Amino acid sequence: MTIALTPQEHAKIEAHIQAHKNKAGALLPLLHAIQDDISYVPEAAYLPISKALALSVAEVHGVVTFYHHFRTHPAGKHILQVCRAESCQAMGSEKLEAHIKATLGIDYHQTTADGAITLEPVYCLGNCACSPAVMMDDEVYGRMNAEKVAALVKEARCA
Repeated sequence: MTIALTPQEHAKIEAHIQAHKNKAGALLPLLHAIQDDISYVPEAAYLPISKALALSVAEVHGVVTFYHHFRTHPAGKHILQVCRAESCQAMGSEKLEAHIKATLGIDYHQTTADGAITLEPVYCLGNCACSPAVMMDDEVYGRMNAEKVAALVKEARCA
């Protein structure tokens, strides 16, 4: 399903394309800029990106879908990432992620019905000594458990 873009989103995407189109290796920085600005890389942006960078639409789509970091749908107000690397798994992240999914009522790459939280996997937060770790927006938290995650979610929803 293609998501209709607002005129503001079209303008932002076009501004990013213009800022990046003449740079070597522009695709990844361009995709990051778009996602940082509007929270995802919409399918509607693939054609103008492909034209500006002399790539096929399939190449743009391939890069967006290859990297777990890129989202193809709007994100919630807050992004909750659960580390799935070996150290975190050894310290109970699989049980924690199951609890988070059940509590929020969503799976990875989904957003809660109220639009507050998008849940994403991440494959290392660099916080192995404090496993299991999660990241809420841009803040990393270690030694997490169900109660600590519930407090983070509650705080995010109240913000």
